Amino acid sequence: MLSDAPAPDAVLSDAPLADGGVGVQEEITGFRVALANFTGPFDLLLQLIGSKKMDVTEVALAAVTDEFIAYTRSLDAVADLDEITEFLVVAATLLDLKTARLLPRGDVDDEDDLALLEARDLLFARLLQYRAYSKVADLFAIWQRDAPRHYPRATGPDPGFEGLLPPVELGMDANGFAEFAAVVMRPKPPETVGIDHIHQVAVSVPEMAGRILDSLKLAGEGEWLSFTQLTSECSVSMEVVGRFLALLELYKAQAIGIEQEEALAELLVSWTGLDVDPAVVAAANWE
Repeated sequence: MLSDAPAPDAVLSDAPLADGGVGVQEEITGFRVALANFTGPFDLLLQLIGSKKMDVTEVALAAVTDEFIAYTRSLDAVADLDEITEFLVVAATLLDLKTARLLPRGDVDDEDDLALLEARDLLFARLLQYRAYSKVADLFAIWQRDAPRHYPRATGPDPGFEGLLPPVELGMDANGFAEFAAVVMRPKPPETVGIDHIHQVAVSVPEMAGRILDSLKLAGEGEWLSFTQLTSECSVSMEVVGRFLALLELYKAQAIGIEQEEALAELLVSWTGLDVDPAVVAAANWE
């Protein structure tokens, strides 16, 4: 689209403006031209011609066309077909306008010269009309972008959809709804894992030491009993573990002797004759 805002880096070499200077305006993106008497956006060139600040006869249209062809080739696959079409229309208009401006001025002697002058005016009007359409298109684009923010949808559903869902009926008053909400909003208690189903047998090492000493004293001093015999009355594995720990405590107190003929062989246990209190011996570590 064409814009009324020239670029800040647009340069006019010898083209005089109406106020005798060179204007600096906003940046215009898109196709740019570089001529002997003008360098800047193509839209700015059209503005200067349309506002009669530059004579169309001073514009080298062939150079402008060559630069536009190079510009479209640089775009390759992303070239905008609308932009190319707009340039062709404007370039053809400028060419016709330049041709009409080159006609000699003065008195009109015949109808052909009069028709050429009228065609020149029509071409200039076409250029102004093109600029007006471009401005309106830009304005429509702005409106289309901003309209959803200013004009929200205010209508309800179409009549054909109004009866699809029945009206909502809660079936309770305000107090009932408040009680229901209180139940729903009540914080849930933290989850706990029950261990009631787990049965742990409590085994006392001092008690196991007393039972071992009783069995060994009953057998007599120096008599050997196997560890299997000492644990024959145990009903659970934890009691076997407890009696083994009791053996270690009694052996440390020198109340019993332990022998094993080879690795992984049966343990043989005997009483040394030293009378100790099993509760005192084992209580220090296992009570």
